[in-house]
Amino acid sequence: MADSSLPSSPPVRPPHRIHMHAADNVAIVANDGGLKAGAAFADGLVLVDNVPQGHKVSLTDLAEGDAVVRYNVVIGYALKAIPRGSWVHERLLQMPAARELEGLPIATVKPPVQPPLEGYTFEGYRNLDGSVGTRNILAITQTVQCVAGVVDFAVQRIKAELLPKYPNVDDVVGLSHSYGCGVAIDAPDAIIPIRTLRNISLNPNFGGEVMVISLGCEKLQPERLLPPGSIPLVDERNVADIGETANAKLDVVCLQDDAHVGFMSMIDSIMRQAEEHLERLNARRRETVPASELVVGVQCGGSDAFSGVTANPAVGFCTDLLVRAGATVMFSEVTEVRDGIDQLTSRATTPEVADAMIREMAWYDAYLDRGRVDRSANTTPGNKKGGLSNIVEKAMGSIVKSGSAPISGVVPPGEKARQKGLLYAATPASDFICGTLQLAAGMNLHVFTTGRGTPYGLAEVPVIKVATRSDLARRWHDLMDVNAGRIADGDASIEDVGWEMFRLMLDVASGRKKTWAEQWKLHNALVLFNPAPVT
Repeated sequence: MADSSLPSSPPVRPPHRIHMHAADNVAIVANDGGLKAGAAFADGLVLVDNVPQGHKVSLTDLAEGDAVVRYNVVIGYALKAIPRGSWVHERLLQMPAARELEGLPIATVKPPVQPPLEGYTFEGYRNLDGSVGTRNILAITQTVQCVAGVVDFAVQRIKAELLPKYPNVDDVVGLSHSYGCGVAIDAPDAIIPIRTLRNISLNPNFGGEVMVISLGCEKLQPERLLPPGSIPLVDERNVADIGETANAKLDVVCLQDDAHVGFMSMIDSIMRQAEEHLERLNARRRETVPASELVVGVQCGGSDAFSGVTANPAVGFCTDLLVRAGATVMFSEVTEVRDGIDQLTSRATTPEVADAMIREMAWYDAYLDRGRVDRSANTTPGNKKGGLSNIVEKAMGSIVKSGSAPISGVVPPGEKARQKGLLYAATPASDFICGTLQLAAGMNLHVFTTGRGTPYGLAEVPVIKVATRSDLARRWHDLMDVNAGRIADGDASIEDVGWEMFRLMLDVASGRKKTWAEQWKLHNALVLFNPAPVT
């Protein structure tokens, strides 16, 4: 958890800027509160304007039409002359066109093979399908939003009356969502929300215990959500038949069944079935497993100009450590990598992996085009207030979460990750939808970086929150788990913070530490990605 002993006010320091690459002609102001016009840097650069923290200052005189370069990438073109020392913001820049998806470098980067990182373990819950959970949770799946209120009522009763009897079970969660009926369920893209909900129900943190609440009349019937063969066999108590055709029995409570007379009859049925699952979950124990059993989703939200300077590079270093340890790491957010697609296809292990990334980008380009928007719709007012002028600049800072390892696979939206290593999970950039899709992909631990600040959390997996700035870590000392702002302050290196995160992940995965989001029970709703029509 974050260090609540952090000082309440930042130390005063001389004018300080951060320059990402020797070829860049802009740098960002690092001082808390920004700098006033007239502030002079040690090399003689004097600010022409007031420049907020995280915002760019021109290092040279720029003429109208000149390229503005950060991360050694053109992030825009000057709309008018910009004198040296000026504040460079989004209103002064024309955004470059998106990179075409043809003629990309394919599997051209072959980084040196890093030695395996051996000997690191955590205490996890081994599942019969081979996956490992970091928590031991009873999840109650819903086929349709109509039952959400009933499930929520039942969950509160289960937590109050049953959960204390089963001390080895961490929590009970209702997998509420807004899908299930009033939708074109046979449309081609309807498979995305259906398989997302199916795979979330089978997340490793739920121990293979699948319990479903159905209304009865919905389009998404239980057997369509979880068809025969989709649920792993737990033991003889959940087997529907025997022999070569053996399938796990689907445990469904249908609220419209004639047996339910009154609301409390429904609640009693849910609680009765829940207790059977709680008994089996309570019998599970943590065991020592290698770090290779981690499935980590990395994501950023409320990003600022420091995201690509501190937190995301530290996550990228940690990503490389995890890959060396044999773990699975997923980075995502289509619109936040689209402008660096050439960087990604060049890191693909094979042409097939590169082609899969290109297909996902092309699909999303068409999806945005149907809505008559493009990738520029991604950036928020908060992103811009934090110094990010446009999606190109934001993308460059986002991609560094992926580290430097080869990209070994692509996970389409709603699918389950089926290999180890560094994977690209194709998701929207929306925090809630991205987290939901990474849950479906099988993540058992989540890392979330933020510069502006967000109380984001998930009930289904632990979420480690990383602050990009020390000011945010000081103010939100009981919400941020790691302060990557120390990198910009000169008090820690990217490697230092990367190793800190790696060790914290093992502690959190083992249950030895709780994240702040877990302690406060800050849980965002699941939001399914549904590109199909709503009827």
